Amino acid sequence: MSKFDIIVLGSGPGGYVTAIRASQLGFKTAIIEKESLGGVCLNWGCIPTKALLKSAQVFEYLKHAEDYGLNAKDVSHDFDAVVKRSRSVADGMSKGVQFLMKKNKIEVINGFGKLKKGKKVEVKAENGDTTEYAADHIIIATGARSRELPSLPQDGKKVIGYREAMTLEKQPKKMIVVGSGAIGMEFAYFYHSMGTEVTVVEYMPNIVPVEDEDISKQLERNFKKSGIKIKTSAEVTKVDTSGDGVKATVKTQKGEEVLEADIVLSAVGIKTNIENIGLEDVGIATDRDKILVNDYYQTNIPGYFAIGDVTPGQALAHVASAEGIICVEKLAGMHVEPLDYGNIPGCTYCIPEIASVGLTEKQAKEKGYELKIGKFPFSASGKAKAAGTPDGFVKVIFDAKYGEWLGCHMIGVGVTDMIAEAVVARKLETTGHEVLKAVHPHPTMSEAVMEAVADAYDEVIHL
Repeated sequence: MSKFDIIVLGSGPGGYVTAIRASQLGFKTAIIEKESLGGVCLNWGCIPTKALLKSAQVFEYLKHAEDYGLNAKDVSHDFDAVVKRSRSVADGMSKGVQFLMKKNKIEVINGFGKLKKGKKVEVKAENGDTTEYAADHIIIATGARSRELPSLPQDGKKVIGYREAMTLEKQPKKMIVVGSGAIGMEFAYFYHSMGTEVTVVEYMPNIVPVEDEDISKQLERNFKKSGIKIKTSAEVTKVDTSGDGVKATVKTQKGEEVLEADIVLSAVGIKTNIENIGLEDVGIATDRDKILVNDYYQTNIPGYFAIGDVTPGQALAHVASAEGIICVEKLAGMHVEPLDYGNIPGCTYCIPEIASVGLTEKQAKEKGYELKIGKFPFSASGKAKAAGTPDGFVKVIFDAKYGEWLGCHMIGVGVTDMIAEAVVARKLETTGHEVLKAVHPHPTMSEAVMEAVADAYDEVIHL
């Protein structure tokens, strides 16, 4: 039986990053993967969706070329080619992970891994052969998949999840997107930009319900202006796929209505991949679809750890990577601090993009803070106006008493590349006055952060 210091089960951005850091720290490491290296994120999630969204953004620019003094007549798109480009980008990234595994001398084991007692994993290969491996430490990083609602069973053809949405053979004329989190909004934008008639159905009163309400309202305005239909406080109660397309019964505050479309995309969250991996055999404790862990990702059974989407933290690629690094650094005896889940940035990559970190205004008020709030619209930004992207704003929230930066919320083109300033500043316990005195370059989108802070402290110049 092969013996390792660390075996990682799953090779997504949690698993493969964990394996690399473990190898760097001198652990003999193996990683088990049943499909492609890189997991959902690299193959079916974060990366290929960004490729699709970039194609949509370029197409939108071409359609509005005259706004920039340019001529681009008879602009069209090739849906197949757009999908192929996305798959090519994903394949390239997966090959990059293969290279990193070789570079870091990590043994890649292909097959479905099942946990066994005594710190062992049984791996079943495609041909049915099983092999057992042992390790001092086993780290579960099996991730998650698209969640199915009882009223919205996915058949992979007319009612689909995010995976099928990336590789449709034919572009639908009409699509219903159920759920308005990051996945739903990104696909709604992509398909609408390509020419599909899109309707978004959201159960909560606001779209992107985890975001600050000002952000939600701005995105709803933008989407409706572009022609996307949005129904909030609405629920799909049943779907009829017996005909050529889909008939979805939607319950709203006004009553029931039936929407017709070619395809329904279910984007109502995720379901963790914790079935049939041996948790019950080993005795690993779970609660509400999540594996229970301590601050350093140890489960209730010594020698077994869990990171990423299968644990209670935010289901985000960068969270999984951070958790894995903390986990193995702790195992190596390094001094590490628990992850601050209150300072995790969240990003949505539709246009306009959304990026946020920390408390929303509503959350800050509920916690009893006295607030200083500042907003700076991109319509007052020279860079945004020159780029032809004046929609959106930066909103900052400070504790009036001590100057603590409680939250930062952005909506606009390129804001996902700007939010890290707030994350680092909050990590360093930077005050509003310190941000004000840090000179920001002009003309840039990022100076909107400084201007929003200035607005909070009644020092704004360009408003």
